[in-house]
Amino acid sequence: MLTLYGSAGSGSAAVEMALERCALPYRVLRASSWEADSAQAALRQANPLGQIPTLQLEDGSVLTESAAILIHLGLTHPGSNLLPAAPAARAQALRGLVYIAANCYAAIGVIDFPQRWCVQGEEAQLDGIRQGARRRLHECWTVFADQFGAQLFQPGEGPVALDFLAVVVSRWSGARAHLAEHRPELAATLDRIQSHPTVAPVWARHWPT
Repeated sequence: MLTLYGSAGSGSAAVEMALERCALPYRVLRASSWEADSAQAALRQANPLGQIPTLQLEDGSVLTESAAILIHLGLTHPGSNLLPAAPAARAQALRGLVYIAANCYAAIGVIDFPQRWCVQGEEAQLDGIRQGARRRLHECWTVFADQFGAQLFQPGEGPVALDFLAVVVSRWSGARAHLAEHRPELAATLDRIQSHPTVAPVWARHWPT
């Protein structure tokens, strides 16, 4: 069975959605760097950075990085349609997944842990880093809406890998409020993904309110 290291309200939700879409049996081992009573030691052994999601495969090998995990599941389970079958569409889906990971997810890491990028910084300096990273994050979501918005949640199809990562990562740092004001069409699409029957149960486990 697959083992997913994750925690409620974290990026592991996107991988859970994908595993459900693939109909794969898995167990979630609660682990995160911010939960002292979680399986931190096991997580660090699997992923020295202590980041989640981390997925241990049936053969014991480990996958890290949300986009890489989603791409792997899409390629190894083509019947799930996590990734488009057509090469051109698949290329754009891969681009979108890496875009979120490299730009949006990365900015959230700076917002949450600015001290990692400012040695012995005063609180005012750290707050400046947070504000700049949040502004950059919102800019990246605006670009995502313009470049990738039309790819999300295609009519007649259930949510797929790019939908899963977008709906989860946009949950944080005011991105949804920004999109509701500046790109309302994408905000509405994300709301529809969130309430889709294949997504809603996972969403409720992570964000029950």
